[in-house]
Amino acid sequence: MKILFSPSETKNSGGIEKAFDKNSFIFPELFEKRMEIATQYNEFVKNASKDELSKIFGTKKEDVINQYKKDIFNSPTMKAIQRYEGVAYDYLEYNNLKENEKEYIDENVLIFSNIFGVIKSGDKIPDYKLKQGETFNNLKIEKFYMDNFSKVIDEYLKDEDIIDLRAGFYEKFYKIEKPYVTMKFIKDGKVVSHWAKAYRGIILKLLAKNSISSIEELMSMQIENLKIEEIKKQKLKTEIVYSII
Repeated sequence: MKILFSPSETKNSGGIEKAFDKNSFIFPELFEKRMEIATQYNEFVKNASKDELSKIFGTKKEDVINQYKKDIFNSPTMKAIQRYEGVAYDYLEYNNLKENEKEYIDENVLIFSNIFGVIKSGDKIPDYKLKQGETFNNLKIEKFYMDNFSKVIDEYLKDEDIIDLRAGFYEKFYKIEKPYVTMKFIKDGKVVSHWAKAYRGIILKLLAKNSISSIEELMSMQIENLKIEEIKKQKLKTEIVYSII
């Protein structure tokens, strides 16, 4: 079973003093395609004005702008699942998991990076910043990855059950072409953004702790403070609607 997951705009800094290379990512045969985007990002960041950087980074704070105005090709790396920081990642608590639970996540979670495209959570990436929905050099990054990576992702997922825990924006990077499960979280009849992110992290942690390997096992898994209200089926998508109690 594979779980599709969103990145986070907030990152943890630091890492091991080793730059990324072809072996840092899943699908090494597509490394040069990733580098088309990464190289343009790197050159843009090194040469852009303060206003341009403020726009793509999503901040006017000079210390943050200076932190990310750097060469990503010579930056230390760490696992993507540890690089990203945000609500879902806070509730996942990856660093507190047992080694077998970390291995489950490293091997079975695909994250959709705004710069590097689809990566495994155990892939090694540098610290970078690109606000969701922003671009540079008029690039359509989501379309680039959709066009160049979809076939190899289809092949990779062909024999797997799929849980899609991505935010809607990241569906632009890859459209699932087989049956899959997604989730919606509501409270008092309304979708709640913060808790939706939190429960994506909580559910990913539970999947790892219980070594869930199929949708059938998922459906029998107890999730504290959640109640299944409805299961909607539409074409390839099965959506589980949870109410927060």
